[in-house]
Amino acid sequence: MSIISRLCISGYRSLRDVRLEIGQLTVVTGANGSGKSSLYRALRLLADVAQGRIIQSLALEGGLPSVLWAGPEAFSRSMKAGTQAVQGTVRKNAVSLKLGFSSDDYGFAIDLGLPLPCPPSVFDRDPEIKVESIWTGPLLGRSNTFAQRKGSAVSLRNQEGAWRSVMTDLRAYDSMLTHCSDPRDAAELLLLRENLRSWRFYDHFRTDSDAPARRRQIGTRTPVLASDGADLAAAIATIQEIGAEDELATAVADAFPGGSIDVRQDGGYFEIEMRQHGLLRPLDAAELSDGTLRYLLLVAALLSPRPPPLMILNEPETSLHPDLLPPLARLVATASRHSQVIVVSHAAALVSALQEAGARRIVLEKELGETVVPGEEPPVWNWPSR
Repeated sequence: MSIISRLCISGYRSLRDVRLEIGQLTVVTGANGSGKSSLYRALRLLADVAQGRIIQSLALEGGLPSVLWAGPEAFSRSMKAGTQAVQGTVRKNAVSLKLGFSSDDYGFAIDLGLPLPCPPSVFDRDPEIKVESIWTGPLLGRSNTFAQRKGSAVSLRNQEGAWRSVMTDLRAYDSMLTHCSDPRDAAELLLLRENLRSWRFYDHFRTDSDAPARRRQIGTRTPVLASDGADLAAAIATIQEIGAEDELATAVADAFPGGSIDVRQDGGYFEIEMRQHGLLRPLDAAELSDGTLRYLLLVAALLSPRPPPLMILNEPETSLHPDLLPPLARLVATASRHSQVIVVSHAAALVSALQEAGARRIVLEKELGETVVPGEEPPVWNWPSR
């Protein structure tokens, strides 16, 4: 599957209607409160669809009423000009949270809404999946849709263009990606589901004194670093044995001139040790500074021997000294040769260094409480109808 080229979110927090063009390497930046974290969460929600837990994830955020766009359905010209107070208008459309993306190969969109009041249920705060669509190419159209779900009914289009029903009783809290992916009859759904399940998110590794990455861990081959970094030593050892050992050494030396990293083994337990210029002995993980440990965690994540189709880093600059940002940018650029990478950051030095490495920069701003991308024409996008 080719890289994602369009990402669209509607009705989620401050993202009333955001449509973005993204590339192989993209950096999203903006002031505090501009919507960067909401964009990151929206990407996680898309991945949660394929894991079958989007309803639970929304519940953890307070339910659909808590995450919906809180402003008016649309802004009038006078509201935007400031000659009229921002106020609600008569709603024309159904309450809706929409998430979607597309590539040159496939596109996917999901629409969630409020449940009907009847029959009564103790779960009446759970949102419902109203519509899902999968199509070929970057833009949804009537002729290129090959899988669609409306309400509880799911239909697939065969190679001759004829539609057939595959399910009529899909629960409102289940996605067709998780319940209709069949390698015989719906291989495309299965492919898309597994692609989404492979997306990788790294957000604020723990580096405090009790962080899992500072403790010895039982070591097994670890081609993918855990989200909390607990298996750092095993991930580093895996990179050294079956991955990019030279790139690992380069990334460490780039950030810490004269430095190197190795893994000590004792009775099946692994622990990293780092040599730094001027020191007579290596330092173990418990002795490393927060910034040094965080950088090593990012190295292990970005040089994974099993690169994902998409990796998203949320504020990777946290705890890093400014001198580490250019090496981090070079590390991210190296990773983008094998994975599509999105970096969410407010560190100007990192954003600038990523741009120099060829990243597409997206700047988010707030306008009347709404996240906008000034100066950019949003890509064309069609949402599936209910």
